[in-house]
Amino acid sequence: MSRRGLNRVTLPRAPRGLSRRARHLHAPAVKRALKHAAMRDCSRRCVYCAVPLALDVATLDHVYPASHGGAHTPGNLVTACAPCNRLKGDMLPQEFFSRYPWAGANFVRYARAVHRALKRGARRAVSLALAA
Repeated sequence: MSRRGLNRVTLPRAPRGLSRRARHLHAPAVKRALKHAAMRDCSRRCVYCAVPLALDVATLDHVYPASHGGAHTPGNLVTACAPCNRLKGDMLPQEFFSRYPWAGANFVRYARAVHRALKRGARRAVSLALAA
């Protein structure tokens, strides 16, 4: 599969002319499509601890947290187990990977479809944490 096709997710679209309430009811289908795409792109594993995940126990994690302005797009979403997702919380990627270098090493290995800058920052944080 080409690198170009990894970030492409076919999201279900709400038909035009729907009310705000109808669009809100359409949101679970979009989230489900994003979760399936993230599971595929992360090899059905937690990107931080590398534990194999089932669809019902996997959680979506924003690599760059939404509370810091991170987007809800496929290039920023990865799958994580609940303990790792709670451990990361709303830490920025560099902070999290410098505290837990093992998570950064697994992130570089399993997060295939994240933005290039996020992966480069993870590599840098892990190398600095291991050098110290």
